[in-house]
Amino acid sequence: MFLIDTHTHLYLDEFKHDIDELIEKAKKKNIQKFLLPNIDTKTIQPLLDLSKLYPKNCYPMIGLHPCSVDQDFLDNLKTLESKINENNFIAIGEIGIDLHWDKTYLKEQKKAFETQINWAIKYNLPIVIHSRKSFDEIYQILKKYQDQSLKGVFHCFNGTIEEAQKIIDLGLLLGIGGVLTFKNSNLDQVVEKVSIKHILIETDAPYLSPMPYRGKRNQPEFLSIIANKICEIKNISISELTNNLYLNTNSIFFNEKS
Repeated sequence: MFLIDTHTHLYLDEFKHDIDELIEKAKKKNIQKFLLPNIDTKTIQPLLDLSKLYPKNCYPMIGLHPCSVDQDFLDNLKTLESKINENNFIAIGEIGIDLHWDKTYLKEQKKAFETQINWAIKYNLPIVIHSRKSFDEIYQILKKYQDQSLKGVFHCFNGTIEEAQKIIDLGLLLGIGGVLTFKNSNLDQVVEKVSIKHILIETDAPYLSPMPYRGKRNQPEFLSIIANKICEIKNISISELTNNLYLNTNSIFFNEKS
């Protein structure tokens, strides 16, 4: 088995000069697949180009990031949905609500989120959720779809054990990234209590580098730092963790049990 980075933006300009080298470095650390969430209409083509360049390693998603929701969101959603049947996307993402920077378009963010949840149901795809200072708003929307067999992951989870349990009860997984290694995140306490069956791991590269690289460009090989931290917290071997994460990821994104 091998590790899978379930959330990484390798198609962005931050990687255009050394993407081949970075992917090869990751492979040497047994990281073989990279799941690519979309951001907006401008990132579709770079994302697809990288996926075509590395068809056995990079897998594209389609979605409108909440920070890209503005007065033109309906037109942007229309453009994005038109691409779904043209390409082999593995998920709807990343989608959600972000109230950290700006609450101007909260109403529009909620509408965009629900619209894309309905795409997931319509096209039988998992969802990848971006939640920042918006857990309650997102949870209230998700509860309305609790009986719709939704599957997916809360990307970059950094909440409480109570919030984690609510997510698990909805049938969704927790995406654990570099924040786990931050000194005062308290995420280690959540990971300690939650079963591995409910966890995925991710880098969110080029953002949120784990310690000791915090503040620098995140990259695929750093996924091993997150994996080793989980092993330390749960006192398990890397092979046990890898096997469980592989099963979790395949069951969500590739409709496979093994």
